[in-house]
Amino acid sequence: MNVLLPCFVALGVMFGLVAYAPELYRAFCGATGYGGTTQRAYSDPTTTSDKTVTVAFDSNVAPGLPWRFEPEQRSVTVHLGEQKLVFFTAENLSNESIVGHAAFNVTPETSGIYFNKIQCFCFNEERLEPHQKVEMPVVFFVDPAFAKDADNLHVDTITLSYTFFRSTNPSQSKNLSRFLANAAPDPVHGRQLFTERCTACHATDINKAGPVLGGVVGRRAGSAPGYHYSAALKSAGLTWSTDNLDRWLADPQKLVPGARMPVRVLDAPSRRDIIAYLQKVGQQRGNRTGSNAAASDGEY
Repeated sequence: MNVLLPCFVALGVMFGLVAYAPELYRAFCGATGYGGTTQRAYSDPTTTSDKTVTVAFDSNVAPGLPWRFEPEQRSVTVHLGEQKLVFFTAENLSNESIVGHAAFNVTPETSGIYFNKIQCFCFNEERLEPHQKVEMPVVFFVDPAFAKDADNLHVDTITLSYTFFRSTNPSQSKNLSRFLANAAPDPVHGRQLFTERCTACHATDINKAGPVLGGVVGRRAGSAPGYHYSAALKSAGLTWSTDNLDRWLADPQKLVPGARMPVRVLDAPSRRDIIAYLQKVGQQRGNRTGSNAAASDGEY
């Protein structure tokens, strides 16, 4: 028994390592950029650089997936630290709904640890309806630290490559129609985006580094009680309609020069869903206020 027990323990550990090997490998690649694995980010970097790099795009479709998939631009030149929006187009050439999954990497592989994606279709299993064609946004930036890495001193071009495969996990798919211009806003997705990209500075119930955003839709800009706004925003004369919020999230400095808001949301579908979530939060707050008022009226 003294011999068998350690053997069983060792076998259990070995089986566990085998079962979790793919997840461990993906975690290792994500943490180190190994094999040109890119990083996932949720906001702009804090600094930008005068140095530039060209990012080229490569797209492929695996055998057995009847899709057409290509970038809408072959390359872009970006400043290090600059958030950039580009688009890819996917089209289902078949008569059936199909779920695809995009594998990706960058070359040279030494650039992977510095290449950050904020928005990408590669984050999910993606479904295309029969003969549907969709324009898909990708938002990325290259960390300014890229220029300080000795392995990248002579690198002036990074190639971002995707290959779409038929998904082996179609039950977890999202519909690519969410990227269509006439797609309905999704406040559930908006809540997820708000949690990922906004809660470092904002909350819906209290002021933080940024003002409280519960009830922001319809509110006059610069008017949240207890928050110290920039002079630019206080004097902007704006009301936060959904259109103005969309313009603000797209480029705060363009809408209100001198405002302190440092973050932009470049892709329109994400802005639409974040605003839908904030609108829903405001409606729920209004309903609670109304209920409390009704209760008070009933007591007196």
